[in-house]
Amino acid sequence: MADFSRPGSLYGAVDLGARKQALEAQTRREAAGPQAASSASVVDVTEETFTTDVIDRSMTVPVVLDLWSPRAPGSAQLSPVLEKVVGDLGGKAILAKVNVDASPQIAQALRVQAVPTVLAIFQGQAVTGFQQVLPEQEVRRWLDELMGAVEQFYQANPGARPPAEPGAPEEPAGPPADPDLVAAEQAIENGDFDAAIEAYQRLLARAPGNEDAKMGLAGVNLIKRTSDVDPAEVQRRLEDPADIDAQLLAADLEMLSGSVDEAFNRVIAVVKRTSGDERDRVRRHLLGLFDALPAEDPSLAKARRALASALF
Repeated sequence: MADFSRPGSLYGAVDLGARKQALEAQTRREAAGPQAASSASVVDVTEETFTTDVIDRSMTVPVVLDLWSPRAPGSAQLSPVLEKVVGDLGGKAILAKVNVDASPQIAQALRVQAVPTVLAIFQGQAVTGFQQVLPEQEVRRWLDELMGAVEQFYQANPGARPPAEPGAPEEPAGPPADPDLVAAEQAIENGDFDAAIEAYQRLLARAPGNEDAKMGLAGVNLIKRTSDVDPAEVQRRLEDPADIDAQLLAADLEMLSGSVDEAFNRVIAVVKRTSGDERDRVRRHLLGLFDALPAEDPSLAKARRALASALF
């Protein structure tokens, strides 16, 4: 499960707030068109160059590590996709390619069980990844969420942001942050979830349509519900199909790990087999999970349709 409580953490690299930034990045990229894409740095990594080309570089820029093999058909499918989507970032990420046949010690150190495997390395740590061949759209979504989480890390730790290159355009200044939003974010960094909830509620009382506050409140409630939960115990409880609370906790844990569609599907399945007050409780829990995502998130539209079908 992702660590949301440690200040300065990457929140497991792909957290719920990053999904909003990912969607915004996708919109900007589509508006800019294909001419906006530029080739990113791509480097072939060996055991001798791994520290310099991956670990050291990851201290200032996320490194997408493509662990591939000429013997794996999936590598031939995935590697060109990675080169394309990382290239579209225009140098904001590095693609590092490792032939695991030629550099087996890297694969062993990273505990790679199959190829292709893709890992994102940031600040010297593997923060997220996947092991299957994904279509380009899903790879883009994964990478956008990673970059959104990296940006959140730098917002929380401005001193860690690398200096802009000479001649690079400055980021436009945005409107000043709402003081209650700042207070909520500071409370989260301090691990004071109750104070964060109060700050988000104050903001929503003044601005009921504020999406950042809505998402923040839902996310903090999600974290608070699961802060003392033992995932292994939840897994054992799932063996009892009548344990509705276990199903809801399992969905909460899936949300925090980034498995949003799985969480929604789990709760909708419970809606289908319940009735009366119990069904209403499960439905309200699902609506609370919906609030943790930006309104334009594609997972929401799909889940809302599935919920309507389950109810009617």
